[in-house]
Amino acid sequence: MAAYDGRVSEPTTPESRPLGRHDPTGTRPTSAALADGPPAPMGGPADPPDVMRHDLSFTGSAGEYFRLWIVNVALTLVTLGIYLPWARVRTRQYFYGHTWLDGQNFEYRANPAALLRGYLLVGALFLLYGYSLDRELYWLMIPILLLYAGAYPWLVWRSLRFQAANTFHRGLNFSFHGTAGESYVAYGAANLAASVAGIFALPWAWFMQRQYQVRGLGYGQARGHFRGDVAPFYLIGLTSLGLSVGGVIVALLLGGMVAGAWSALSGELTSGRGEIWDRVSPTTLWIFAGVAYVSFLLLYVVGWQYVRGATMKYVLNNAELGGVVRSGATFNPWGLVWISVTNSLAQVLTLGLATPWAAIRRARFVLLGTHIRAITDLDHFRGQAQLPGTALGEAASELLDIQVGF
Repeated sequence: MAAYDGRVSEPTTPESRPLGRHDPTGTRPTSAALADGPPAPMGGPADPPDVMRHDLSFTGSAGEYFRLWIVNVALTLVTLGIYLPWARVRTRQYFYGHTWLDGQNFEYRANPAALLRGYLLVGALFLLYGYSLDRELYWLMIPILLLYAGAYPWLVWRSLRFQAANTFHRGLNFSFHGTAGESYVAYGAANLAASVAGIFALPWAWFMQRQYQVRGLGYGQARGHFRGDVAPFYLIGLTSLGLSVGGVIVALLLGGMVAGAWSALSGELTSGRGEIWDRVSPTTLWIFAGVAYVSFLLLYVVGWQYVRGATMKYVLNNAELGGVVRSGATFNPWGLVWISVTNSLAQVLTLGLATPWAAIRRARFVLLGTHIRAITDLDHFRGQAQLPGTALGEAASELLDIQVGF
């Protein structure tokens, strides 16, 4: 494998052209190198860089994954959860192994036995918290909550390091160079500000967390860089807020319409005298509350899925690696919303049996709408392997549903 030292390769054929300027350290990109047009002249005319586009592809199938998934579920139940780390690793190995970039698939090489130790520790604390909550043992429950709140940013940091070090492409693993202190800013202080200021600080927290994830990413000697700004996150948040407010209005209207139709059919509104609320039965009130709740819940899911889809697309369109690789996304966030909502409905209607189909469907939609552009061959990265480290953070992110997707 040719070594990549942060410098642009010299042309080797008459048809080759300079690839464009970038920081010789390989740590800070120059946007001109991967811009849609040629770079600005620097002391004279320059040829535009040779930009190579590589679209991601996904070769997984619902039927194939269903066989893996059903075995994972069965073995996890039979072993009372002991098999769960092996199930998680096998699942990731399947999705990574069927994700292809420039003729090479990704690999996930985590050790399930290392994950098991973390799962047992986190699971024991989770069960202890549930026991203290059920027995109202506040002297035990409050310290566990404080421990979780204090360790949360540290767990995120460890999880990102573990995931990156166990993700391979072309035989070289990724790495994560963010620090624990930076995680306490992005996932500690930012989350605290969001919990106090709500919508006024929540988009800023999203921005800080995504910036932390991208800037800490490494592949060989190349380092990640995030070109995004905080303003688009506020636009995403305001759109979601508008959906939520509209969801309340729509939920109340639908609930009122259904309840009114039921009252008319049952004769409640035409029988008796007095105020209308005196003639409404408890059944009608329950129908109104049920329809309004389900409608609001559905629209809330729409709003949250929009946040996830729009944030993912924005981050992918503003992430760079070493100044020579830039990711991009062309999928529609609203399309991802539709897939997420219909996937959830299918899973409910099939009592969970549609879970493999839903996972494959979502992965294919996202990956087929993702690409990278590079001004150097992807083989030209010098290896710098990173040790996996402890699996405790990864176990916590899995069991406690901490969203630190890599």
